[in-house]
Amino acid sequence: MKIVFATNNPNKLKEIQSLMPNGIEIINLKEIGCTEDIPETGETLQANAFQKAHYLKEKYGYDCFADDTGLEVETLNGAPGVYSARYAGSQRSAEDNMAKILTELNGKENRKAQFRTAVALILNGEEHLFEGKVEGHISLGKQGEEGFGYDPIFLPENEVRSFAQMTIIEKGAISHRGRAVRKLVSFLKSL
Repeated sequence: MKIVFATNNPNKLKEIQSLMPNGIEIINLKEIGCTEDIPETGETLQANAFQKAHYLKEKYGYDCFADDTGLEVETLNGAPGVYSARYAGSQRSAEDNMAKILTELNGKENRKAQFRTAVALILNGEEHLFEGKVEGHISLGKQGEEGFGYDPIFLPENEVRSFAQMTIIEKGAISHRGRAVRKLVSFLKSL
């Protein structure tokens, strides 16, 4: 089975590919000639994921899946949430986003946070949604060199290492995206 994954993020693509079993091939946007930024104007992760999937289906005609992920920090009333990628501005800088959160949490005891991912699938004219989340907390500073986004400052529950200190396989086994993608894979295998 071949299916298009609606992302231009090479790190996310690599992470998703590492979770796919033999028999399911991921096609990236570049391979189908999609080089434009796909709109993400929804108010929820689910809305953004479906917006991206619909965009691809309508413009390119492919069955596809898309995801949207948000980091939700309890003390910040769930922020950055749906605005995680552009929390510190439209430049979408992971370094700036992490610095902003660390500054906002400076001196705060409650550092609880969670990552949530919504994966929207459009296949054979039907829509499906798969979700995953992982709870944890924000570290006092960046830890690790792997991963991307907020990985260096997020420590999953029952872990002393940040996502950025884990291998892609270790992260995928417990992460929000890994949990959502395993539900997607299970569904695709059942077809």
